[in-house]
Order: sequence, then C-alpha cells, then structure tokens
Amino acid sequence: EDIKKAVEAFSAAESFNYKKFFEMVGLKKKNPEDVKKVFHILDKDKSGFIEEDELKFVLKGFTPEGRDLSDKETKALMAAGDKDGDGKIGAEEFATLVAES
Repeated sequence: EDIKKAVEAFSAAESFNYKKFFEMVGLKKKNPEDVKKVFHILDKDKSGFIEEDELKFVLKGFTPEGRDLSDKETKALMAAGDKDGDGKIGAEEFATLVAES
C-alpha cells in the first residue's frame, strides 16, 4: 500500500524525488539486508551495480505500474548515488543513498 501511494505520488513527469520516495516506501526504516534485497531487484543484469539504464526503471522495480524516469530524473538520481564517479551505483552507494533520504 505504501509502495502504491509512493509510485502514484511521483506519477507526473519530472516529479521524482528519491528522498521522499525512499521515505514513503519505508526503505529508510528497513534493515541493511532488506535494503540489499531492493538493490538486487533494481540490478536487473546482476552486475553488482545499478547502471543508468536500470535506474530509469526504478519505479517499475517497486510496482509494474510505475512509470519510467525521464533522462533528467535518471541523471539526477545517478549523480546523487554515484559517490565515486564511476557512472554506476554499487551496493554500498545505494545503502548510503537510502540512508541520506
């Protein structure tokens, strides 16, 4: 139910705010193991990283009804999460991104 509300809250183009989204879906309150599970769901190609093309579908990772993020939203989320500047988000970077929200 929280996930549905969160995805609906950001259904308009250019409305995505990862801090509010992670808070609304309850991810911030989850233990590190649960955060890792979400990371692995979003890491579609199982590379150990979430790349930009996977970030675009972050809302769909929570529910099939989720929209794709715009290029602008995707780039903003990547910039927020990619602490070492390698163009992808690792598990530790994702955990930090969730914790900061």
